[in-house]
Amino acid sequence: MPWQQAMPVEARRPAPSGAGYRGGSAAASRIKTGRVMELRWLQDFLMVAETGNFTRAAERRNTSQAAFSRRIKSLEAWLGFDLIDRSVYPTQLTPQGERFREHAGELLRQMLDSRDELGGKPLRSHEHIRIALPFAMATAQLPQWWQAWSAERRMSCSVVVGNIHDLVTSLVSGNADLMICYHHAQQPIHLDPDRYERVSLGTEYLRPYVSEALAGKGGISLPGKASHPVPLLMYSPGVYFARLVDLILENAPIAGQRVIESDMSDVLCEMALAGRGVAWLTEGTAAAHGRKGLAAIGGNKWALPLSLVAFKDRTNSQRSLNLFWSELCRNNAAHAAGGRAEQVAKVPVKSPARPSRSSR
Repeated sequence: MPWQQAMPVEARRPAPSGAGYRGGSAAASRIKTGRVMELRWLQDFLMVAETGNFTRAAERRNTSQAAFSRRIKSLEAWLGFDLIDRSVYPTQLTPQGERFREHAGELLRQMLDSRDELGGKPLRSHEHIRIALPFAMATAQLPQWWQAWSAERRMSCSVVVGNIHDLVTSLVSGNADLMICYHHAQQPIHLDPDRYERVSLGTEYLRPYVSEALAGKGGISLPGKASHPVPLLMYSPGVYFARLVDLILENAPIAGQRVIESDMSDVLCEMALAGRGVAWLTEGTAAAHGRKGLAAIGGNKWALPLSLVAFKDRTNSQRSLNLFWSELCRNNAAHAAGGRAEQVAKVPVKSPARPSRSSR
């Protein structure tokens, strides 16, 4: 990327001396040699902090593991303390590394914003937001949301797709500005409310679906029988939706036989359309892409209401994000007051009087 360039950082004062000085030798060496710190080192560090794995981090940064490790060590030498605890496996950050992680993402944002604002050559003339969300939501909900959100403003976005663990990691590490996910009180997302704001974008049900052809034959009905178990299209263990389906079945047991597993809703949806069994899908997934041929069965006894929730780091000072978030909250409040909580808020944010700072 064009901004992966060296950022000269010169020492302005001599290194303190004495037994109480931490990291003295590394810092002193840094000052004597005039070593510069490169912005890509911060990107490398954030990537290994996100993935928890040097090999995967190096692959994502499109470099060899040896070169990647050297750059991490160069950053540690420049800082004067270790970021990675190399005595344990899997990869973990040191306490200093955890604290530095909180600042690295913001430092990158500030450097890019300063360059664009002071250099007079902004990279983007529109607002850019990085959104992390599940694959099911990205395919079923985001196209309609984006049409509404960008209707009256110049916006672009980077989409990060993953499981709930990956999404939370992206938000916490500063690699996403906004995280949107499904949420249920019995399977909450554990984010500190003092640090992370949240707003509901609506609700929808997770319910069982089969193909209309299969339902029409009368071959499948809930709860099924021991002599004729229901063929189940289930989420892989550990997936967020798998835990939600378990909640449903704890309260309304069925006689079923697991025939297919997947961690992706779209895979189970296609299997249900092919008549392979019963799949628990969100209403958005069942309706996405004009899909027809699916029928909900069992009624609300085997369904679970889910909130669609957005999270934002309160310390993220990005101007375009905070304008967007304010309108999102106001529109959500208006919809809730009007008794239309299931409607996704449209965000008609007016452009600021002066150009907003661009982001990645």
